[in-house]
Amino acid sequence: MRHPSVALRMSVLLAVLGALVASCQSHAPVVTTDKDALSTMERIMLSANACWFKSANPTFAKYQLAPELNSYTGRPRILIVDRGHPTGRPSLVVQAEGNPAKLEAFGPMMSGASAAQITGDVNRWANGNKGC
Repeated sequence: MRHPSVALRMSVLLAVLGALVASCQSHAPVVTTDKDALSTMERIMLSANACWFKSANPTFAKYQLAPELNSYTGRPRILIVDRGHPTGRPSLVVQAEGNPAKLEAFGPMMSGASAAQITGDVNRWANGNKGC
């Protein structure tokens, strides 16, 4: 049987770890569109590629786009990954689910200075605007 102080220390440690993990995974507000998840994510992927990567946007210079639109889970998504470590943990995930699509964006980039730009761009593209 564990000593009560050991159990207390473990619960405090788990609470701190949970808070740290939650702080690293900032989420944008969920947006609902009038289209299904796949068509919404296709539209977002095309605009993100044109506006964030092909236009040489400095915010995304060290990243690359990794689309995962063929999802067996029903959540097509795009990943923004480090250009030097493309198989590493994504810096941004934008995914949609359902019909009408419920959209969310999360990852370390959503807790940085680029969060407002990402949220604005993704919301605009999800609603049909193709502009950068």
